[in-house]
Amino acid sequence: MNPFQQVDIGRTGVKVTSLGLGGGPLSGMTLAEGIYSGSSFGTALNIIRKAYDLGIRYFDTAPLYGSGRSEVRYSHVLSTVPRHSFTLSTKVSRRLVPEHPDDLEPYSEDGIPAYTYEFDFTRDGIQQTLESSLERLRLAAVDILYLHDSDFSGQHSDDEFAQGLETLVQLRERGVVKAIGMGMNQWAVTARMVERFDLDLILLAGRYTLLDQSALPEFMPLCAERGVKLAIGGPYNTGILARDLDQPVSFEYQPAAPEIVARARRFKAVCDNHQVELKAAALQFVLAHPVVATAIPGAATETELEENARVVQEEIPAALWDELKAHQLLPADAPTPV
Repeated sequence: MNPFQQVDIGRTGVKVTSLGLGGGPLSGMTLAEGIYSGSSFGTALNIIRKAYDLGIRYFDTAPLYGSGRSEVRYSHVLSTVPRHSFTLSTKVSRRLVPEHPDDLEPYSEDGIPAYTYEFDFTRDGIQQTLESSLERLRLAAVDILYLHDSDFSGQHSDDEFAQGLETLVQLRERGVVKAIGMGMNQWAVTARMVERFDLDLILLAGRYTLLDQSALPEFMPLCAERGVKLAIGGPYNTGILARDLDQPVSFEYQPAAPEIVARARRFKAVCDNHQVELKAAALQFVLAHPVVATAIPGAATETELEENARVVQEEIPAALWDELKAHQLLPADAPTPV
């Protein structure tokens, strides 16, 4: 597979590379009790530069990532390259709120204002969130705008999601953004919104991976029917498919349970049998589905970034996929690389 090939997102004029860069680790975020650590300021900037130099042209971020730190770090690098040469997405519906409004420290290499966040699906809240993101990014516009994993809390109604999406549709109609969608950790509510709204791209995290194909039977056919593309976030399920399984690993933002580790080891055993890296199988599997436009794993080091680009191009024998299906580790109808 070519990780740097450009994929069209419908008729929006937006293109993404098959391999993108997720902005969570770039913010310095630490997950799962230290099992998954984010990048320092200097390391994050080096990763972004390296990604661009390699040929990656799709970059994703969000205000939530490091309370804006991810967006600021992207700005240091992307402001130095031609704007037309990359695609950038950020997210709304989680609005940053300063903890100490009268004593804010400026964004810098060493510090960041103290923020919490609150969900805000209102038109004013979404526009305010986008304007703040553009200030941190030092850009006039972003290409893709997502409603951000509001499903994760389980506290919001379809009416709230619809309210937010109505604003995103208006922003697209006004030309403020080119493409809109949802960035979610679950697919059921997203499916209902795909049926109600003309969305362009869904960032789906963790629900279509080697370890979890729950989106395959219903959601992905719906996207195909509606002409909606997918960006796959968390293709390694927050680390377990990319790290040494003999060490503590994370799954779904938490330390992985023993049964999950055991299942991952079954995948690794098949990969080892065919002399294929587990990371390669994880990335190439998600990219093989026809509705998937891009996968956007994070990278906490330049080495991780380079490995992501390399393993997408690794040759995987068809016999590996046959064996995974024979062992019922993958559904028989799951698309696999040709």
